[in-house]
Amino acid sequence: MTLVEQSYRGATLKLVVLAAAMFVVGTNAFVIAGLLPRVAAGLGSTAEAVSYSITIYSLLVAVAAPAVSILLPRVPRAALMAVGLAVFAAGTAVAALAPNLGVFIAGRSIAGIGGAALVPTATAAAASLAAPETRGRALALVGAGFTLATAVGSPLGTALGGIAGWRFAMWCIVAIGVLLVAAIPLLVTGVPTSATVSLRRRLAPLADLRVVAPLATTLLMVAGFNIVYIFSAAVTRASTGGSGTLLAVLLLAYGVAGVAGNAVAGPFTDRFGNRRVAVVALAGQAVALIALPFAEASFAASIVVFAIWGVAAFAIAIPVQHRLVNVDPESSALALSWYSTAMYVGIAIAPPIGTLALAAGGAVAVPVAGAVVTVLALAAFLLGYAARSPRPAAYVQARGPRETVAKRADS
Repeated sequence: MTLVEQSYRGATLKLVVLAAAMFVVGTNAFVIAGLLPRVAAGLGSTAEAVSYSITIYSLLVAVAAPAVSILLPRVPRAALMAVGLAVFAAGTAVAALAPNLGVFIAGRSIAGIGGAALVPTATAAAASLAAPETRGRALALVGAGFTLATAVGSPLGTALGGIAGWRFAMWCIVAIGVLLVAAIPLLVTGVPTSATVSLRRRLAPLADLRVVAPLATTLLMVAGFNIVYIFSAAVTRASTGGSGTLLAVLLLAYGVAGVAGNAVAGPFTDRFGNRRVAVVALAGQAVALIALPFAEASFAASIVVFAIWGVAAFAIAIPVQHRLVNVDPESSALALSWYSTAMYVGIAIAPPIGTLALAAGGAVAVPVAGAVVTVLALAAFLLGYAARSPRPAAYVQARGPRETVAKRADS
């Protein structure tokens, strides 16, 4: 066993704990799609109104994530993640107790602030805990938390919501969050903190098209996925007959396949480079979404398409994150903080786009809209490879004299 492999194995427990934290935050985000009608009924509201709580939640996280990075750069990473999870659990508890939509949105907003402290910090920690040769695998392991949130968390939460009510499902999320609040400071140690930098320095990566392009890819590919996922009940009504149980089966097929996609994305990215893996995954999602309307007459065919979609969708994030890290490894924490912002902006714009698609062309138009947005994501990713390192004096000064650009950005 090489020293690199030994180092990776030594960090595995830390990465697993971070993956668990990502799981609970991801479950809280994804389970709303399955619980949407029940939450609406419980709050005396409509499913459309509750869906816009996803937009509010995501926009708040999009703003809070870079703010946390700017204001708290010297806070120990384990402490920051633990506090973030504590805030997340408190907000989720408020949402679980909510008597109306306003309080529900307030609780979700509090949870969002906690998630904003956790998600980019955990992603950056994964990159810093691994050697460059195993960085793809480390990112994939931590990213598996989000994959399992879809594969297990969302279907299980939907099932629990059907059996014991949506509030019980949310209390389960709170309980897991509280356990992790205690576990992170004990198990996730040795994560380096970032150097204190100015706001100008924080904004400097946005002057580099090689960074902006994968960030745009992130926004668009997340939007393309959520346009369909959030409105999956409407999209699959022909094949499921409106059955929540059959919808849960489709989401389970999607999630389980996503685990496989996430698992192969890391090693494939390390071996073949982020460009090839990202292109194949983005193209795969676009094709799967286009195929959804053609499979709606058959539940079995829908399962196959959902599985293909899952493999592609959860293989996308790893090469995109890898690209952001490798553009400038020394500044990767900054780029990844913007990644979180782009991701949540993508989630935020999905409900209005999906609503417009439904109004314009019915359920068939929703996956078409998702596919179009995904193709735009692919174009944005490739655009980043046409860009060169920026050299304006202001940008160089903002980066700092000791920092250098990685010579190879696709490795």
